[in-house]
Amino acid sequence: MSTWQNFRFLWQRVRYGLIFLAALWFSIGVPGCSFSPPNSQTTSSPQPTQINPTVQRFDGVTVNVITHDEAIYTGTKRHIAEFESLTGAKINLTGIPFKNLYTILQNNWSGNNSKYDMAVILPQWLIDFINAGYLEDLTTQVKTDNALQWSDIAPIFRNVSATYKGRIYSIPLDGDFHMVYYRTDLLKEAGLTPPETWDQYLAIAKRFHGKDLNNDGKPDYGSCISKRAHENSTSMLISIATPFLQSQGTAQGAFFDPDTMQPLVNNPAFAKALDIYKQTMDYGIPQDQNLGGSKARELFITGRCAMTIDWGDVGLLAIDQAVSKVMDKVGAVITPGATQILDRKTNKLVACDKFTCPYSIDGVNHAPYAANVGWTGVIHAKAASKVQDAAYSFLSYMSQPAQSNVDVTIGTTGFNPYRISQFENSDPWIKAGLSSEAANNYLAAIGVSLNSPNIVLNLSIPHNQQYQFEVLDAAVSDFLANKLTTEKTMQQIQQGWEQITNKVGRESQRAAYRASLGL
Repeated sequence: MSTWQNFRFLWQRVRYGLIFLAALWFSIGVPGCSFSPPNSQTTSSPQPTQINPTVQRFDGVTVNVITHDEAIYTGTKRHIAEFESLTGAKINLTGIPFKNLYTILQNNWSGNNSKYDMAVILPQWLIDFINAGYLEDLTTQVKTDNALQWSDIAPIFRNVSATYKGRIYSIPLDGDFHMVYYRTDLLKEAGLTPPETWDQYLAIAKRFHGKDLNNDGKPDYGSCISKRAHENSTSMLISIATPFLQSQGTAQGAFFDPDTMQPLVNNPAFAKALDIYKQTMDYGIPQDQNLGGSKARELFITGRCAMTIDWGDVGLLAIDQAVSKVMDKVGAVITPGATQILDRKTNKLVACDKFTCPYSIDGVNHAPYAANVGWTGVIHAKAASKVQDAAYSFLSYMSQPAQSNVDVTIGTTGFNPYRISQFENSDPWIKAGLSSEAANNYLAAIGVSLNSPNIVLNLSIPHNQQYQFEVLDAAVSDFLANKLTTEKTMQQIQQGWEQITNKVGRESQRAAYRASLGL
């Protein structure tokens, strides 16, 4: 596929997304906003607001912060020294393995002597922490904080990641959802186009698996997808399943039937996704079920993989001259779709047509998954008033365009674009090292996903940590290790999810799920 064909492919999908964008935001109850491919020649981004040198001082105030111990830790840490110099505050940052972060916060904040004043967490955890009274309401601070430029934060992050029942409880620092990354040089040489369906993804992975892809004399891999348990890797499985499960728009949902709260995990669509997920292991590294996210990224950017699925980090890590072997050889595209969709009445897969898949393109239903939506900062409600003020000032400082518009162009920060200005102006991306062509490709691919009227939102209901990171994670881990069949895996997930729903309360969970879909 030529450069122009690739960009045209992406731009056609952006145009399609713009047509239906109003319907999308109406369906999930948030105001509309559009994203379009950037123009490096003509830009209209708002000028970033620099932090006021006379910002409030917090001499003698210490803020204890906790977050994930990998990229997000790095992104948070890079602003501490300057903020401390500007304000006199002391920021103590603690990094915790992802698998422990939720539990440590839950245990710590439920006691009387809380150790952490602020956290950078996944937004799907907000509902549990808000209902427990752990989080400070930030609505007043946000509405009076001109430097934050709140309206510049894209609606899905401003209203889905940060807001609950009309109140603001967090400050977005990141925008997350999955995309496929592929080697443009390999596909061009082979006369192939980026995968539009999961069958095509598998075919491309098979084509390149076992070949030397980085000229080091060693056989490489067709697909590198994170699968290690307890690392949020099952979100990759969800990205495979969503186009088989949701076709009628965001409000249809892909996790439960919104009318009955029955899990959508024991049917031919989910079985198909499980089998595709396992098939990717045939084209991955030995012991692929133990591949972690950081290692998968390393394999791709060192030229050892033809394709990967990941968040926005890969596009920028690929231009790190110290490690990358794929400079200007990386393309990004919306996650593959499906030509079949689950008929929920008959519990069978049926062909996509204009009725069963009204948002399909050329018969392919895409349902990009907003996996995690984006890391976001919160403040503990029991922290001392002065500490809360300092914590809010630090969050605002990190999120302000002057800082964040640079953060999102650095792959090691873990922060991906989430502000409108970050999509409108490709200059910072080019300055970071992306070619004009690569910057346009990367941002257009993000725009395609965010503009999809069939985008799948995160599961944001009480106890989602148990649904996704305990029950689902455990069953899928055993499935990949061949300890469970496809059928047994689906049954175990369904039974586990039903137990949680019944224990918490089916009607309250149903109401929460419907509200999260804008119903």
